[in-house]
Formats: sequence, C-alpha cells, structure tokens
Amino acid sequence: WCPRRDEAYIGVLVDDLITMGTREPYRMFTSRAEYRLLLREDNADLRLTEKGRELGLVDDTRWAAFTEKCENIERERARLASFWVQPGSDAANALNAKIEKPLSHEYNLLELLKRPELKYADIAALVASPENEVCEQVSEQIEIGVKYAGYIDRQQDEIDRLRRYENTRLPLDFDYTVIEGLSNEVKQKLGNTRPQTLAQASRISGVTPAAVSLLLIYLKKRGLLDRKSA
Repeated sequence: WCPRRDEAYIGVLVDDLITMGTREPYRMFTSRAEYRLLLREDNADLRLTEKGRELGLVDDTRWAAFTEKCENIERERARLASFWVQPGSDAANALNAKIEKPLSHEYNLLELLKRPELKYADIAALVASPENEVCEQVSEQIEIGVKYAGYIDRQQDEIDRLRRYENTRLPLDFDYTVIEGLSNEVKQKLGNTRPQTLAQASRISGVTPAAVSLLLIYLKKRGLLDRKSA
C-alpha cells in the first residue's frame, strides 16, 4: 500500500518523486499538496488509523480508543442536531449577545455552529450535562467539520471526480492552448507529449493536479468525456 496524494503528505512526496523527479533536494512544503485542506494535523488519525489497522500496525488498545473517538464525534453531532433553539427563548437570548443579528427563526445547534461568531463551547453550554461532556479532540473535530464543511466537501468532490475520470481518453489532436487557466509551460508540455489519458497527463513533470482538474472541466463542458480505459 502507498498513500495517495489526498491521504498523507508522504503520499504527495512519493508521487512527486516518482512522476516528476527532482534535480535538487526535495523539500516537503505544504504548498505542494493541492488537497492540504484534508491533510490537517488534527485529522491524521481519522485519515490513517483504519489503514494502519488493516496493515497490522495498530494494536487493540489504540484501535479501541480510535473507534470510541469516532463514535463520540457522531453521537455529539447527532445530539447538537437534535436540539432546536426557538427565537425569544432563553437559549436564543444567550446566543443573541454573541452574534450580529438576533435569531429570527428556529435553528438547531449544529446549524448555529456554522456562524463565525460562535464556538463549540458557546453552543455546548446550552445543553451541558456531565454525561454529555466530550474531550477537546472530539469538540475540535466537530467544530472544524461544521465550519469548513463547504470547502471540505468541495475538495472531496474534486478528488472523487479525478479518480472517476483518470482513464478518460484525450484526443491526440487536442488544442491545449485554448484552455484558460493553464500556464504556458503546462500547455507546451501537454502539446509536446500528447498524453492519451488524464492519468498519463497527470504524470507529466510540471502538470499539477490543479491543471488536470482544469483539463477535466474543459472536456466536460465540451462533451468530450470518454471514460473508456486506454
């Protein structure tokens, strides 16, 4: 098993060295990872523990702690989503002091957490009880997942789309100069190499995953998608 670019920074490093090569010492900058929104320090266990378990690298104690954390995250999200705040209620009045505009209609606590003025601690205080207390790691994952859900989902959709169409054929006479957003260097390399599929294009030195995504978007707009393998 080798981690993909969207699974770990070492996956970015391995893929860069294999597909692009290097003429000087390789430095692992976060800017090299196009999916760095998913490659966060706080979610390393969520990304890799399950794979580590499959490979025999995670013992029973660590696995039990990991599964408990995942269960606690889902349980707390469900709890927050089930608690509704009515305008004019004591809970609403407590929150109105911290937000720009008073609540005008009903929201559940998970929806309210999306607001930039509110933190997890602000909404959790409304339904606090000793039996429902969660650790900081759990509350952190919930807050990040809710506040950045749109960006995270968009990046995951991009990953899924590239995987789905990696075997898409490219016309051998394709004019890469007409694609807006591609650098002149990338256009020249694609034109000289003439890759047969998106997967081959992604392995050309200097052709970034962002460039491949632009190429895919252009093909889709022009109705040129063909997912048959080369």
